[in-house]
Amino acid sequence: MAGTNTGPTAVGNSATIGSQLFSPPPMSRPLTLLCSLTLLSAVALRADDTIKIGEYASLTGKEAAYGETSHKGIALAFEELNAKGGVLGQKLELITEDNQSKQGESSTVVKKLLSRDKVVAILGEVASIRSLEAAPVIQNAKVPMVSSASVNSKVTEVGDYIFRVCFVDAFEGNVLAVFAKDHLKVRKVAILTSVSNAYSVGMTRVFKERFLADGGTVAAEPKYSEGDKDFRAQLTAVKAAGADAIFASGYYTEAALICKQARQLGLNVPIFGGDGWDAPPLLEIGGAAMEGTFLCAHYSPDNPSAEVQNFNQRYQARWGSMPDAWAALGYDSALVLADAIKRAGVADPKKIRDALAVTKGFPAVTGQITMDAHRNPTKSAVILTIKDGQYKFVQTVAP
Repeated sequence: MAGTNTGPTAVGNSATIGSQLFSPPPMSRPLTLLCSLTLLSAVALRADDTIKIGEYASLTGKEAAYGETSHKGIALAFEELNAKGGVLGQKLELITEDNQSKQGESSTVVKKLLSRDKVVAILGEVASIRSLEAAPVIQNAKVPMVSSASVNSKVTEVGDYIFRVCFVDAFEGNVLAVFAKDHLKVRKVAILTSVSNAYSVGMTRVFKERFLADGGTVAAEPKYSEGDKDFRAQLTAVKAAGADAIFASGYYTEAALICKQARQLGLNVPIFGGDGWDAPPLLEIGGAAMEGTFLCAHYSPDNPSAEVQNFNQRYQARWGSMPDAWAALGYDSALVLADAIKRAGVADPKKIRDALAVTKGFPAVTGQITMDAHRNPTKSAVILTIKDGQYKFVQTVAP
């Protein structure tokens, strides 16, 4: 949660950032944040004085732990950029829409950003399922989109206007398969997959292919759906199959419950997952059951690099808490986009797209970003473990 520094108030509604973090606005009204030095200066800006950038995010609902911190990272980037004069001599205006973590809302809100607000680019989303819904609409409008953290490979396959600043599930799934074999030394893994989650399905597919290719076996493959709360039947099957470890490929809410119920059933084997685990509620929901589990992540605040430590300090000063991976990736997505606008020399969607496509060696907080031919960055991943109720760095894995 944020500290006592409440920051700017959203223009045109009652939502605030701070102790009343993202109180849901009326459903018919957008959550709009004009990132500048002060609210008064933001209000004083006319529409033609700003470069309008849209953002769609899960600020409420079950995926809010992702959306809230990603939004904070983006907002911090906009504030810092505007404090330095903006881009191309203009302030950046961030217009944020809450998709409420609901199916169907992402396409609805990006249509508003495109048709009503006339944004020249869009930032978002963290959840792959939300990006896959919105990306076709954005691609059809020929406006560039930069996803902060949607790892599903299909996201950028939507079209040539869709980019991301995170690694893809093919890389992450391979990292986890190698980690299971070489670090955990397990050969017989059970895989729990959320069949209603594109991220989970994609992660399972890649992990399974690599793990089997390396000589491992899959003991059991029980399925579940987003929102499920009882996994005892699936875990009983896992226990009967004699699995050496459990790979839970979904998001943090279900993953935490899986870990908790696995321990209650006496399943004391290693449990691990992907970057979808990386959110504070994982520890809140799972409690002591998360001890000794592992996850693949985009960012570790323990990284001693000056870039990371300086970002940690600025973020903590602004929001009263340490950044997580989603905050760092949100920050990076905003800076990569701003850099492309600057290199384009004009706030024109087509020229911004072209500039994004040739991004090379950009010094981001989560690692240098160079876009490949498929608009995906080549980056490293980190493995974290949970010890004494805290995320601890284990190792970095290069692409």
